[in-house]
Amino acid sequence: MGAHFLAFDLGAESGRAMSGRLRAGVLDLAEVCRFPNESVGVDGSLYWDLPRLWLNIQRALERVGGDHRRVDTVGVDAWGCDYGLLGENGDLVGNPHHYRDARTDGVMDDVFERVPRSRIYDVTGIQFLPFNTLYQLIAAGRATPRLLEAATQLGTIPDLLNYWLTGELRAEYTNATTTQMIDARQRDWAVDLLAQLDVPSRLLPPLIEPGSLLGTLQASACAALAGTPVVAPACHDTGSAVASIPATGGRAFLSSGTWSLLGVEVRRPIITPEALEWNFTNEGGVCGTTRLLKNIGGLWLLQSCRRDWNRAGRSYEYGELMQAASDERLAFTSLFDPDDPAFLHPSDMPAAITAYCRRTAQPEPDSPATFTRAILESLAFKYRVVLDALEELTGSRITELQIVGGGSRNRLLNQFTADATGRSVLAGPVEATALGNIAMQMVAIGAVADLAEARGIIEHSFPVERFEPAAADAWDAQYRRFRDYVELTCV
Repeated sequence: MGAHFLAFDLGAESGRAMSGRLRAGVLDLAEVCRFPNESVGVDGSLYWDLPRLWLNIQRALERVGGDHRRVDTVGVDAWGCDYGLLGENGDLVGNPHHYRDARTDGVMDDVFERVPRSRIYDVTGIQFLPFNTLYQLIAAGRATPRLLEAATQLGTIPDLLNYWLTGELRAEYTNATTTQMIDARQRDWAVDLLAQLDVPSRLLPPLIEPGSLLGTLQASACAALAGTPVVAPACHDTGSAVASIPATGGRAFLSSGTWSLLGVEVRRPIITPEALEWNFTNEGGVCGTTRLLKNIGGLWLLQSCRRDWNRAGRSYEYGELMQAASDERLAFTSLFDPDDPAFLHPSDMPAAITAYCRRTAQPEPDSPATFTRAILESLAFKYRVVLDALEELTGSRITELQIVGGGSRNRLLNQFTADATGRSVLAGPVEATALGNIAMQMVAIGAVADLAEARGIIEHSFPVERFEPAAADAWDAQYRRFRDYVELTCV
C-alpha cells in the first residue's frame, strides 16, 4: 500500500488538496480538489474570507474520509505575512486583512522614525515590504486599538488553520519569519524590538520547527479522519517549495507564480550592510537552514492586466497571450522594474505600466501582446539583477536556476530567463509546494531517512525541462538599459 499523505497548499488565488502516495521509492501526486481563494472588498478595505477557506478544507477532508482512504498525515502550507486574531473564547475576531490592503501605506516610514531601518534589519534580516505583519499590526493598533486589546492570540493563516484542525495554536518557524518579528540569529520572537514599537508580544504563540507533529485531527474538523496526525511542514508556501528541491551547490531557486521568490538555501542568515542595502530577506528554511531570497513582483502583473482587460470586455487566455508575445518584432520595446511601488495594488495595471513607460520616456505598450512581452522581459531581467546580487552576498557562483510552481509552465518566460541571466534553467516541478509539504510529512513520520532522501525521491518522480541561454549579446546590451530603470535599493 505504501504511505499516504494529504497536503493542503493555499495560495493567493486558489487552494488545493493534494494526495501523495509513496510506494517503492516513487511518489505519486493526485489532486483531490481545488477551490478559489477570493479576496473581499468592504468599505474600501480588503479582506480574506478565512471561514470560506476553512469550509473548503473541511469538504476536502470529508471527501478523502468518505472514500475510506487511510491517511498517514495531513499538512498545511499557505502564504506569509497575513494573520488573524483570536478572542478570549478562541474565536476568530474578524476576517484577516489582505496584504494588498492599503492600510499599511506609509507605516514603514513612520516606523523608521522610531527605530532605524538598520536596527530592524540587523535583528530580523527580513526584506522591507509594506505588508509585513509587523507593519500590519502597527496599522491595526492605530485603526482599531480596542480590537487589538481584546485579542488574546495571533496566528498567521496556516497557524490558524492548524489550530482549527488540532485545537493547538503554534507558530511554525518558516512562516513566522515572514512577520519581520523574529530574531534571525536567536530563532525566537524579537520581543525587545517589538517592545520598542509597542507591538504586543503577548499575542504571539510558541514557536515550532518545520516537521513538528502538531497534534491529531479533531472530530470537529472531520469525523472520518479524526485522530490522523497533523504535521507542520514548512507552513510558508515558499518554504515548502524549496523543501522539495536542492538549492545549493551553484543552484538557485525561483518559486514562480503571483510572486517571484528568487534565492538560495544557506546554512545561516546573511545579515550584512549589502544585504540591507539591496533589501534581501533571510526567511526560515527547513532543517535549520535559511532561505536568502528576494521577493519580486511576479506574474501578478500579467494576472492584473488580464483582470482589467476582462473588466473592459476583452478576455484573453494565457496561451493566446504567450503566442502573441513571442513575436520577435516586439523585443525590448518597453522595460520596467517589476517592483516599482506603483504596481503593488493599482486600480488599473495596464494604466500603471503605461504611466511608468511614459515617465521613463519609453514607447507605451499598445496591445495585450506588447504588455505581455514587456512584463516577461522585465521579470527575466530582474531575475538577473537578483542572481548577480546573490553571488556577491554568498561569494558563490550560480550556474543554474530551478523554476518551480505554476510559473514553471510558462515556457516563453523560462527561455527569456535563461537568455537574460546567461544561466541554465530547470523548469519544474509545477506542484513543488505540495511536494515539499509532503516531503516534510515523510521526514516527520520516518517514511524517509532525511530530507535529502525525500528530495531524491521527488527528483526521480518528477522530471524537469531544461532551457539553455541563447542570443546572449542582444540580451546583454538591453540589460544595461534595464539597469537604468532599477534603483539599487529596490534590487
